Amino acid sequence: MSAQVSPDASDADLRSAYKKGALKHHPDKNAHNPGAAEKFKEISHAYEILSDRHKRQLYDQYGEEGLDQGGMAGGMSAEDLFSQFFGGGGGFGGFFGGGAMRETGPKKARTIQHVHNVSLEDMYRGKMSKLALQKSVICSKCDGRGGKEGAVKRCPGCDGQGMKIMMRQMGPMIQRFQTVCPECQGECEIIRDKDRCKQCNGKKTVVERKILHVPVDRGVRSGTKIPFAGEGDQMPNMVAGDVVFEIQQKPHQRFERKGDDLVYHAKIDLVTALAGGELHIEHLDERWLCIPLTYGRIIKTGEVSMIPNQGMPSYRHHDYGNLYIEFEVVMPTMNEFVEDGRIDKMPQLRDILPRPRHLNTPPADAIKEDFELRMLDPTQQTRAQGSMMGGMDEDDAPSGGERVQCASQ
Repeated sequence: MSAQVSPDASDADLRSAYKKGALKHHPDKNAHNPGAAEKFKEISHAYEILSDRHKRQLYDQYGEEGLDQGGMAGGMSAEDLFSQFFGGGGGFGGFFGGGAMRETGPKKARTIQHVHNVSLEDMYRGKMSKLALQKSVICSKCDGRGGKEGAVKRCPGCDGQGMKIMMRQMGPMIQRFQTVCPECQGECEIIRDKDRCKQCNGKKTVVERKILHVPVDRGVRSGTKIPFAGEGDQMPNMVAGDVVFEIQQKPHQRFERKGDDLVYHAKIDLVTALAGGELHIEHLDERWLCIPLTYGRIIKTGEVSMIPNQGMPSYRHHDYGNLYIEFEVVMPTMNEFVEDGRIDKMPQLRDILPRPRHLNTPPADAIKEDFELRMLDPTQQTRAQGSMMGGMDEDDAPSGGERVQCASQ
């Protein structure tokens, strides 16, 4: 066939290739070819697996047996499934008459992923972290053979593949599935116990502890990945894997980071908000920022001010972001007036503060009724706030009717 489909073929490409293959091997068009019917079944079976994302993922990981058991066996790649059913050199090219061949050369060992949690102070100043990791390295005693020279033999049961294709009769159908070779347990090789390497016990690799120096540059952000090529696991006949550290910022008590900017939530008392004062902020490099709050400027809760160039350093640049200060005015409590002995001076506030503005006063001929406010304790405050937000306790649910639950169809 002339169609060429890559291993990452789209659903449309897959359907097109399946249609051509099915037409070619359809039993009605191949009445004199007894093998066409079986080929047609295999094509349909392969398409059923590869056109379903979930089935394809299971097959990649566990093989066809994994489809039956929910993922409990060894597997081959999806392109090998086509190659197995339809023949051909590699990938989808064998089935579809050409296309990309499988990559040649030694495979690469897995990449080790680590998350490196870093404080905001270290992101501001920069540092060099020393991190220890465990990785597999080639056994130095047997040079990665697993045993004495000449004692390691290719498994005859699977011919060194580690997997075996098994056949199973299911009524009139014969099912073919892949499973781990029971003779070598997927190791592809067989070593007699007496010939196994004493250091690695035939595993060919041993675990080694390695210290890596991870640079945390000034201004680095969460999500930045720092790779170490070739510092990952080592496996025989494979290129050493990599190690990748992903930077993640730890939560900070004082600052919130927004890109290169910092946000500081400042709580000030009512006197400072009205009459001015001074705000002190300990920065990430242990400097103290002294900010005068000018007399005559009234600060409200939620108001935001900015100090330029006092944010985070820009990653791999020399610029700085800004420091934003969000204010919260904390009202005094009655106990504070009592403790300071100023409870008797509270009426004088009316002479200092602006006159009250009665924006909603009843008309002269309105019917008036006096009430007193009831103060709520903290538990009652929480419950009241929940009610105002639309919440409702079970005890507050309307009575007189049945509670009906909606069942999903």
